[in-house]
Amino acid sequence: LLETSPGVAEVTFVEKEPAERHTIISWEQKNSCVLPEDLKNFYLMTDGFQMTWSVKTDDTPMPLGSMVINSVSKLCRLGGSSMYTLPNAPTLADLEDDTDEEGNGDKPEKPHFDSRSLIFELDPCNGNGKVCLVYKHAEPVVSPDTEIWFLDRALYWHFLTKTFTAYYRLLITHLGLPQWQYAFTSYGVSPQAKQWFNMYKPITINTALLSEEADSFVNKLDPNKVFKSKNKTPVLKKKQPSQPGCSQKSHTSMTSAKTSSLAGNSSRK
Repeated sequence: LLETSPGVAEVTFVEKEPAERHTIISWEQKNSCVLPEDLKNFYLMTDGFQMTWSVKTDDTPMPLGSMVINSVSKLCRLGGSSMYTLPNAPTLADLEDDTDEEGNGDKPEKPHFDSRSLIFELDPCNGNGKVCLVYKHAEPVVSPDTEIWFLDRALYWHFLTKTFTAYYRLLITHLGLPQWQYAFTSYGVSPQAKQWFNMYKPITINTALLSEEADSFVNKLDPNKVFKSKNKTPVLKKKQPSQPGCSQKSHTSMTSAKTSSLAGNSSRK
């Protein structure tokens, strides 16, 4: 689909070998949690996922789309303590606030940076944020229920999906366009990213319009009529009829003005 899209070039898919079962088991033992079944089956087929594509601008490929799922070895915990940190150095856990609103109604409970949650990075998002696999209840025993959340650059959480399979479909549907995760935030994607969406995924970024008008994404232009050559007939400008009264009046006024100026000059002499 990408290779047949206009302007798309250099679609690259990195094939990866399946992850060894003992590698997954050792990861689970190290982090004291069990991978969700769908993610575990994914790693048993391929140890991560990476696909990139570019667009041609002035015959020069420019990297645009990127779809990444970290391998098991790069599925690192976010906010984990490091042996190289200073004793009094601030950590992500310091961002926790007891006044943070918990999940109520349709809003799910947000992950915590402290020991209440386990957070692992699935996708670095090219520096635009992080897509994370979240175990929200880690005390006293880690719950096997996981969710996929997006952590933006301002360190705010945004819910994406309940399962990894659903997130994988979202990733493919959005073609890895830059900042596509921000479509699930309250502030949306940037104007520049929205232009790329309108070019390659207009229905994805305009779902509200789609529900209102079914024909809003149908191209109503007829290319046969738009590019049809037409022999334009030259338009002749009509000459406005001369007004003898006005011309005579203007001539008389010019003559009188000239006579008065001559009279003034003679009087000065």
